[in-house]
Amino acid sequence: MVTIKDVARVAGVSIATVSRVINGNHQVGDACRARVKKVIKELGYRPNSNAQALVSKTNSTIGVVTPKLAMTFFGTLAAGVEKTAREQHYKLLMANSMYETESELLAINSLRDHNCQAIILHSEYSDEKTLIKLAAEIPGLVLINRYIPAIANRCVWLDNVAGASEATKFLLDKQHRQFAVITSIYQNGDPGARLTGIRQTLTAAEIELNDEAIEESTANIEGGMQAVQALLAKNIRFTALLAYNDLMAVGAIHALFAAGLRVPEDVSVIGFDDLIVARACRPQLTTMHYPVEEMASYATKLAIELSTNPESVGHRTHLFLPQLVERESVTAV
Repeated sequence: MVTIKDVARVAGVSIATVSRVINGNHQVGDACRARVKKVIKELGYRPNSNAQALVSKTNSTIGVVTPKLAMTFFGTLAAGVEKTAREQHYKLLMANSMYETESELLAINSLRDHNCQAIILHSEYSDEKTLIKLAAEIPGLVLINRYIPAIANRCVWLDNVAGASEATKFLLDKQHRQFAVITSIYQNGDPGARLTGIRQTLTAAEIELNDEAIEESTANIEGGMQAVQALLAKNIRFTALLAYNDLMAVGAIHALFAAGLRVPEDVSVIGFDDLIVARACRPQLTTMHYPVEEMASYATKLAIELSTNPESVGHRTHLFLPQLVERESVTAV
C-alpha cells in the first residue's frame, strides 16, 4: 500500500509538505504543489481520512443508524441521507441496530470511533436519558422519527397522531361506520400514537372502537395477513380497515381476498408510509404519505450544521406532517 512517505520520497519533498498539499494549505509553492499532486495521482495514493480528521479535529463523514436497512422504509431513509451527504461532499457510514438497545449503542460508538461528528439516529428503544446524554457528547447527533422535548432542536419527527386522524376522517367522509384496526406489536411510539389518532377521531364522531376490533401483529405482510385472519375468526364486522403500515395493509388485502371479501367493494383498506409496494399491489393502496426521504435529507443537513456550529439552530423544532394519497383501495359505503 502506498504511504505518504512514498509520495514524499518520489516527489523529493518532506512528509510535512505532502501533508500541506493534501490539506489544502497555501504555504506551498504552485510548482511544488503540482509536482506532489502529480506523484499522488501516479502512485494512486489515498489519504487516510481518519488520520486527517484527527489532525484537523473535523471529519467529513456522516453516520446513519437504523434498526434494519434491509426493510424498505429504512432503506428509503438511508437513501435520503446518502443523496444529501453526497451533495454536501460527505462520506456515509451505515449501521444496523437490529431492534436491540445494546446493538444500537455499539453502532453509535463504532461511528464515534471513526471520529464521526454527525450522526442520524433512528432510535426506537434507547431511553430518553441515554439519548440526551449522547446528544451532549456528539455535536451533530440528530434523532429521526422521535421527539424528545429536552433536545427538540435535534429531533426530526412526524406527527403520527395527525396522520392517523386524517386517514380516519377520510374513511368517515366515505360514510364508513364499522372500523377495525391492525397495528404493530413493536413497542415503539408509532403504533400507540397512530391508535390514539384513530380513537380520538372516532370518539369525536361518536363511534366506538371496541378492543376486539384491534389486532396486533408483526409490521409486515405476514403480520397483516395474520391480523385480518384473527379479526375474521372472531366474526368482527367492519367495512373499513386501518393498517399500521403499507406492508400490513398489503397482507390484509391478501387475507380478505382469500376469505372471499373484495377490496374495496366489501372492505376499504388504508395504509401508512406510501412505500413502492402501495403502488405495486392490486388494488393500488390508498395510504398516508410518510415523507421519510425528505425528512432524512433535512436531518442530514441539520446534523452537518450542528456538527460545525452547534449554536446555529437555536431552539427550532422540526415537525413533518403525512399527507393522504388516494388510490383504489377505499370506496364509499
